[in-house]
Amino acid sequence: MDAHKKAIKHLQVERTIKSLAKNNIEARFISSIAEVVPTIASLMKEGESVAVGGSVTLDETGVLEYLRNGSYVFYDRYKKGISKEELDEVFLKSFSADTYLSSANALTEHGEVYCVDGRSNRVSAMLYGPKQVILVVSWDKIVPDIISAILRVKNIAAPANAKRLSTGAYCTESGKCINAGCDDKHLMALGAGACEHTICSNYVVFSHQQIQGRMKVLIVGESIGY
Repeated sequence: MDAHKKAIKHLQVERTIKSLAKNNIEARFISSIAEVVPTIASLMKEGESVAVGGSVTLDETGVLEYLRNGSYVFYDRYKKGISKEELDEVFLKSFSADTYLSSANALTEHGEVYCVDGRSNRVSAMLYGPKQVILVVSWDKIVPDIISAILRVKNIAAPANAKRLSTGAYCTESGKCINAGCDDKHLMALGAGACEHTICSNYVVFSHQQIQGRMKVLIVGESIGY
């Protein structure tokens, strides 16, 4: 990346970190993927229980591999051969985990974390339960405001995830949500029942947190995840 463009990106990151701090969300910038695992390790204690939300970012940064080989009680939703019943049990155990790791669909410069889920086990655990929530988020996911965050999901994150999960949602064919340009009254969702296989069932904005420091955001200066 050009040095001048990178300087502008750093200014955007600084604004976002300051705004997140005002919402009791700790945030820090780490420049490369190589720093992600060591940073996470510094925030966790040996022997604690750990769970993760569905995340391409955690896979691409080596976090999942680290948790499998680390000194933690890891509730692994991606365990090879896991049954539906075992997966449901993992999701329930996640609520009592010491640390919950995931990513987010967008961060706003106003200091909000924005996530859209289908089954919503991810956002549920982020909202309540685990003692600590750590989010690994590419600086590409920083947007000016909530409307930009919504459109980012509809045009980038949701289509990519729907394709990855082979859901059959409309966006897997069009490459964007069929409702991405809708009016302000219906920006966050399609009309009732319009997308039978949607993975965009619940839209959550994390703003001011009541427990200071529970939610931590690691902003990575590389392109990762959706």
